[in-house]
Amino acid sequence: MLLIVSVFPLRVRRAIVGRVAERAVRLLPPLRNRVMSNLALIWPQMPEADRRALAAQAARNAGRTLTGIWFNADLAKEAAQLTPEGPGLATLRAARAEGRGAIIVSGHFGQWEAIRHVLKREGLETGALYRPNNNPYYEPIFRAGIELGGAPIIPKGAPGMRVMLKHLKAGGFVALLADQYVTDGPFIDFLGEPAATSLSPAELALRYKVPLVPAFAPWEDGAPRIVFEDAIAPSDPLTMMTDFNMRLGSWVARHPSQWHWLHQRWKYYDHNAEARQAALHR
Repeated sequence: MLLIVSVFPLRVRRAIVGRVAERAVRLLPPLRNRVMSNLALIWPQMPEADRRALAAQAARNAGRTLTGIWFNADLAKEAAQLTPEGPGLATLRAARAEGRGAIIVSGHFGQWEAIRHVLKREGLETGALYRPNNNPYYEPIFRAGIELGGAPIIPKGAPGMRVMLKHLKAGGFVALLADQYVTDGPFIDFLGEPAATSLSPAELALRYKVPLVPAFAPWEDGAPRIVFEDAIAPSDPLTMMTDFNMRLGSWVARHPSQWHWLHQRWKYYDHNAEARQAALHR
């Protein structure tokens, strides 16, 4: 599929892959049920037909986003035309001028990979933490794509963590996506429901005294909008990541189809109200 669509402009590739992704979610019960279950949990009052329409839009957007990663050289050209906004960019520039590192924290929302391209263009090259894909044919495509956005690209795990810590201590920037379920994370409210959340971004920011800057790339008017928000105030990891979940949740509420609903984000997964409330106090 990637070979076939490569002959088209990036916008056409996105449309084609988006439709393929939508079809996959419609036809494959595990994918369809996961998306619909997540939407029902967060918006139980939403009519079933509206949830199905939102699921289709979310699948198309997931395909569009992945196309940008697969064809990252073309995404870089597109990102060259984007104007970053928000007070967090000045914070990052100040950190670089002082020789300090920084953590840019985001989620699987919009065209998130464009954030690092914009930072690289601004002289703020940012590495990223990623999970190597189990598919040996897909992994080199995925890895080659994200490497274009900035170095170093750090695989998850103990060896990768040592590389990331060394990079931060040396004044490097790193981007983390903090909206996936983690087995050892506390349950923090996300979109009104408890979600096991990693405290690592905040813990690292406090440990190395570097700013923690949320950044988001929503699709608006046909192009990604790159927004660097105010740095999250240093306090304690739980409070800081609660702040992050609220900020990401605000963007998802504005653009619900642009978040990656295919994730098993709420994995405690008892739809019993008492169990959910108990999770928030664990």
